[in-house]
Amino acid sequence: MMPKICLKSILLLIGMLSNASAAFVGINIGTDVSNLPPASEVVAILKTTQTTHVRLFDSDAHMLNALSNTGIEVMVSVTNEEVLGIGESPSAAATWVNRNVAAYLPSTNITAIAVGSEVLTSIPNAAPVLVPAMNYLHKALVAANLNYQIKVSTPQSMDIIARPFPPSTASFNSTWNSTIFQILQFLKNTNSYYMLNAYPYYGYINGNGIFPIDYALFQPLSSVKQIVDPNTLFHYNSMFDAMVDAAYNSMAAFNFSGIPIVVTETGWPWLGGANEPDATAENAETFNNNLIQRVLNDSGPPSQPTFPINTYIYELFNEDKRPGPALERNWGLFYTNGTAVYSLSSSTTGQISGNSSSVFCIAKQGADTNKLQNGLNWACGQGHANCSAIQPGQRCYNPDTLRSHASYAYNDYYQKMHSIGGTCDFGGTATTTTVDPSYGTCIFTGSSNSGSSTIISPTAAFGPTTPSTGESLRIQIPEFGSLILGFIALILLDSLRVA
Repeated sequence: MMPKICLKSILLLIGMLSNASAAFVGINIGTDVSNLPPASEVVAILKTTQTTHVRLFDSDAHMLNALSNTGIEVMVSVTNEEVLGIGESPSAAATWVNRNVAAYLPSTNITAIAVGSEVLTSIPNAAPVLVPAMNYLHKALVAANLNYQIKVSTPQSMDIIARPFPPSTASFNSTWNSTIFQILQFLKNTNSYYMLNAYPYYGYINGNGIFPIDYALFQPLSSVKQIVDPNTLFHYNSMFDAMVDAAYNSMAAFNFSGIPIVVTETGWPWLGGANEPDATAENAETFNNNLIQRVLNDSGPPSQPTFPINTYIYELFNEDKRPGPALERNWGLFYTNGTAVYSLSSSTTGQISGNSSSVFCIAKQGADTNKLQNGLNWACGQGHANCSAIQPGQRCYNPDTLRSHASYAYNDYYQKMHSIGGTCDFGGTATTTTVDPSYGTCIFTGSSNSGSSTIISPTAAFGPTTPSTGESLRIQIPEFGSLILGFIALILLDSLRVA
């Protein structure tokens, strides 16, 4: 006899599986801005651009109030000036949490606290109290029963990684060994994530011509310019991926694994001085549009393909009050009057402009799950896409998500058929991009890393069609979550019969 099952538990599990989060692109909001718009107008821009995640460099009350009831996930920050006091006093940490976090919940969706900004390299004298500050803040969250909702971490720059390339041999600067070990232990113990500030612009500039600019801009590389780690033979299609992998491998050198990385800052300056010729609007537009498409393919870097790279773009407005060279004041996506500095793709639609002749077909972020499944079934069945690479255990199976599998199948079909009329639509669930979606050993057809594709004879249809009544679709790649949900449903129905 089927054992009785708690209906509440089943519905909870169904909810957990159906609400699995996808990768996101958020944005940083700096305040060193002349004529900074009122918080309500800033939030209006965020809503217009459908921004789902923001990082504040402080805990400004006006912004936190304006963000209430928007659903936008908010990362608040302990400023570098506050780190010392909090790191020396548990009561100061508790007061900070009560005043800057608890007071705004639940209407403002605060989900993370960033402790300082690049503390180890910007204020090294605070290093001894950095981890104590993180611990005191976490304990304050535990006391308020908020520790499961809000994560604590600390953003660090790439400068604490002594040799970032090749990524397989990257390691943290030994100067910070003790503090970094404590940070990683804290992140592991609290199930938090490593916050990384990674700027390919600076990696490219400081490389003194070693790397081509296309590599920094997510542009396809010619066969003679491929960037390969000689130890792992991983191909790196972007400096961004290599930087993230360098951080993962640096953590591995301390015997830590399973700590995901969130890129808390990245971007490209759109204007610079006479000695900063690569800081152009064209390059900034290319970088950020390609970054969005890269992040939203839900895959990680070659060494960690199942860990999506959630990322925050630096930044919403130009911080014209910042000191230093001209480029420091020109990273913004918007002017303070709300107009865009340059064209930026939305997260779900639009075609990226680029210099590449290669165009790829990928699944849209947020596409309807049923339509996506139907598109995948059609591509692997009637569309004759070669879906062997996304079978369990094969090179493109991970990440095991419906969107990732659909992207591979859609692209394989599109590369074979677009020259004879095949489209990249799949019931409105697909879009084209010039950003190579390949990662690790998973090379998409049409990539400069792949060989020429074989053209097959056209079928009667050039895109998926709704099957007629009684017609079955060939299910080539069942999604794990769908199978589990189906299994749960069968158990539930059977248990109801028994009852």
